[in-house]
Amino acid sequence: MNEATTKNYARPDTMLQADRASTELLGMDVVQMSEGNAIVTMRVRDDMVNGHQIVHGGLVFTLADTAFAMACNSETTFVVSSGADITYFAPGHAGDLLTATAGIRSQRGRSVICDVEVRNSTGIIAEYRGHGRVVRPEHMKSERTTTEKAL
Repeated sequence: MNEATTKNYARPDTMLQADRASTELLGMDVVQMSEGNAIVTMRVRDDMVNGHQIVHGGLVFTLADTAFAMACNSETTFVVSSGADITYFAPGHAGDLLTATAGIRSQRGRSVICDVEVRNSTGIIAEYRGHGRVVRPEHMKSERTTTEKAL
């Protein structure tokens, strides 16, 4: 990233502060974030493993998805996931520090492809490819659904 790009990049801190599921519930930490790139970590707790005593795949996916969001968004650019694939290569275990490293692979028009590699101390445990769509800010406003209004 060149110096001019760095000066224009606004970190998506507002989005991160509102992401209580990732930060408070799962203990994720964004250790690096710049335009098109992010590194997010998560320590695997005992309550994050499944019946096989390995980290739940859904939590690995959530870590990768959070890294995707941090790499693709800024305070002025809003990207939402339109799909994602993940391939698991090895298990993670309680006590592992998982590190998700995300980088935008391609951005054309409103379409974004972002690759994320998830590692523990022994190597790669998963690879994630996220597909995103740039949306207008007004589409990011939360409105209650008809069902919620009826309740």
